Amino acid sequence: MRAREVLPAGGWDTTREIDRVLIDYDRRFRRRIVLTTVLGAEVLIDLPVAVRLRDGDGLLVDGGVVRVCAQAEELMEIHAHEEGDLVRIAWHLGNRHLPVQLLGEYIRIRADHVIGEMVEGIGGHVETIQAPFDPEAGAYSGGGHHHRHDNDDDDLHHH
Repeated sequence: MRAREVLPAGGWDTTREIDRVLIDYDRRFRRRIVLTTVLGAEVLIDLPVAVRLRDGDGLLVDGGVVRVCAQAEELMEIHAHEEGDLVRIAWHLGNRHLPVQLLGEYIRIRADHVIGEMVEGIGGHVETIQAPFDPEAGAYSGGGHHHRHDNDDDDLHHH
C-alpha cells in the first residue's frame, strides 16, 4: 500500500478505515517511511513534504484509509494545586523547548527525571504513566499537518 496523502483527524470518514499503524512521537514527523500495520501489511508513506502525523489522522491508500494511532510511551503527567503554578510550569517547559501536550488541568511531557525534579521544585506534582504522546504542534507549524523545514530529511526530525 502507498499513502500519498494525509487526511486530518476528524476530517475523514472513519467507515473507510481498513487498518491502523501505531507510531511513537519520534517517528510521526515523516515524508517517506515504510510502516507495518496492526494487521501485518506494509504501508509506504510517500509524501511530497514531511508532515507531523497526529493521532487520528488517516493515510489515504488504494481501497481505504489507514488510521494513524499514537503509540503509548513513558510520559510524565504534571499537575499543580494552583492554576498559577501550572502556568508557571508550562512557561518553564516551553523555555526549555520541550514538546508538551496540554490537557486542561494537567500537562504531559516525555519522562525525564531531571525535568521532573525541576517541576516538583516549582510546585508541580509528577506521575509517570504510559500513554500516547500527541504534543502541541507549535506556533509556526501551520496547524501540525504541513510543518516544513528546508532541511527536512527522511532520517531527521525536528523537535
